[in-house]
Amino acid sequence: MSTDRVVSELQDGVLWLTLNRPDKRNAIDSVMVEALLEALERADLDQDVRVVAIRGEGKDFCAGMDLAELLESADRSPGVNERDAARFGEVFIRIRALPKPVAAVVHGKALAGGCGLASACDLVLAHAEARFGYPEVRRGFVPAMVMAILRRAVGEKVAFDLVGTGRMLTAAEAKQIGLVSRVLPAELFEEDVGAVLSMIAAGSASALALIKRQLYEIEGLSFSDAIALGAKVNATARSTPDFARAVSQFLDKK
Repeated sequence: MSTDRVVSELQDGVLWLTLNRPDKRNAIDSVMVEALLEALERADLDQDVRVVAIRGEGKDFCAGMDLAELLESADRSPGVNERDAARFGEVFIRIRALPKPVAAVVHGKALAGGCGLASACDLVLAHAEARFGYPEVRRGFVPAMVMAILRRAVGEKVAFDLVGTGRMLTAAEAKQIGLVSRVLPAELFEEDVGAVLSMIAAGSASALALIKRQLYEIEGLSFSDAIALGAKVNATARSTPDFARAVSQFLDKK
């Protein structure tokens, strides 16, 4: 299934969502936001989807928000602009709430809101020559919603450095600070991405959903509360069919 802005394709349990504005370096406009929200909702409801992978068409992952659309918003009221911004923020919220892993597959440049979209994902697989950055400050703008994710990923000091200077990071630098999960060599990028996503898609859907939920619920908990949450998740995992089946198969092999 496809739309003008996001092309969807399900392959072996992996739902590929391709940002499809290569002539605009996949800049995010309101139409693309709605297409992403619709695609994420379908992914949640479709049992055949085990993993969601977001990538960009053309030479870049995503150059950020559509500047022409942003400029038009300068004449709107703050209330209208807040509702518009919150709609893009809903993409981040849905990615986090989706009980299935979401991976950003990044080549070329991931900038501003595009970098935010990547960092909102559970996993970021970066091409060795990819570049990451938040240059909004150079345009008199603020990566406001993205900072909710960025601060958690890299900490206060590094986050301020990135958004305060707008400097660009190599894929290796982005991995070093915790913005990227893996940097994959250019010559094997597609094959390595496929291998990682296939490994995740082959895993227990219930276990992955529990892992994702617990990982994000830990935020803000005390150590003892985090352990208590872990005990509850542990107990829930033991009651799933996936657990009983996998352990029985393991024991039968011994």
